[in-house]
Formats: sequence, C-alpha cells, structure tokens
Amino acid sequence: MDDFKKNMSELFDGWNTIPNWLSFIRIALIPVFVVLFLKGHILTAVIVMALAAITDLFDGKIARKFNQISNLGKLLDPIADKLSQMAIVIVLIVTYWDSAIKYLFMFFIAKEVVMIIGGVILLSMGMRPTAAEIWGKVATNVFYIGMIIILALGENGALCKYLNGFHLPSAVIWIIVILAAISALVSLLGYAPGFIKQLKSKNSDK
Repeated sequence: MDDFKKNMSELFDGWNTIPNWLSFIRIALIPVFVVLFLKGHILTAVIVMALAAITDLFDGKIARKFNQISNLGKLLDPIADKLSQMAIVIVLIVTYWDSAIKYLFMFFIAKEVVMIIGGVILLSMGMRPTAAEIWGKVATNVFYIGMIIILALGENGALCKYLNGFHLPSAVIWIIVILAAISALVSLLGYAPGFIKQLKSKNSDK
C-alpha cells in the first residue's frame, strides 16, 4: 500500500502540462462521439473522433519538443487511446449487431480490458506500466486507420450518402478488421515479456 501511495504521488508531479490537457480533451470528446453516433449524426461523430485523433498526434510531439514529458502523461495518453478505441468498437458493435463480425469487434474490448487489468496490477504493486513498444504504436495506427475507413465507408458510413449509397463490401470490412485484430494480438503478446519481467523483478526485491 505504501508503494502504491508513493507511486500515485509521483504520478502527479508536474502534471499541469499542455500535452496532458490535450489528453483530457481527447477523453472528454469520447462520450460526445458516442452520443452523436448513436443519435445518427454519424459524419459529425467521425469529425469529433478525427479531432480527438489530432490531439493524440500533437500531444506527444509537444511533450518531447518542449520537455513536458510527465509521469501522468505516460499513463494518461495510453488510457485515452484505450477509451477511444473502446468507444469506436462499441458503436461498431451496435452498427454490425446483426453480423457475425461483431464478435471480432469484441476481441478489441477484451484486449483493452486485459491491458487495463495488467496496468492496475502494476500500479498496485508500486510499478508503472511500460511505455508502448513499436508494435503497440503500429497496432494503434492500424486500428485507427481501419476503423475510420469503416466508419466512413462501411454500413451506414458517414460518407455513403454522399457517394450515391456506395459502401465497402462485407469481405473488405472483414479483411480490415482481421488485420487490425492480428496487429492488436501481436501488440498484446509484445507487452507480456515486459510485464512478466517487472513482476519477477518486484518479487526478487522482496
């Protein structure tokens, strides 16, 4: 418990930075995206998510350029990513509820839940989750690109009514989701060695 309190105290040292506020904004935009989408304002919802993605693009660059990297930022950024991804997946599950592809979308939620549980375990033991590895960043980019394509051109896509009803064939959507799922699985497996190493290191210090 003492390790946990110390870790939480250090987590908020120097938290008041522009990158962290951008992450807060990104998190705040998530429910806006979901509500707009579920109410049928799909194009507006996609624009909101695109704005959120832009904040994700710039917060890291600002943090590095102006030396505003913080312990909270290292945790807040992936949390915002996970919440954003889960929100996107939820609206896609609703959209494709009558299709078997919804089960594949559910894999992304399961993956994020596993990542969150792992992070909580490390924090409770006085450690911090490891930063995203290259495969984690690749998986995130593949996910966002693929899902935005589906949101724009899939079933009831944001741009379909402007394209005379054109939408991506079901087979193309399956391929996009499968590729994103494979990259997400590789990313998850990539975190496992670091997670196990941290646990072993903590146990050996006892």
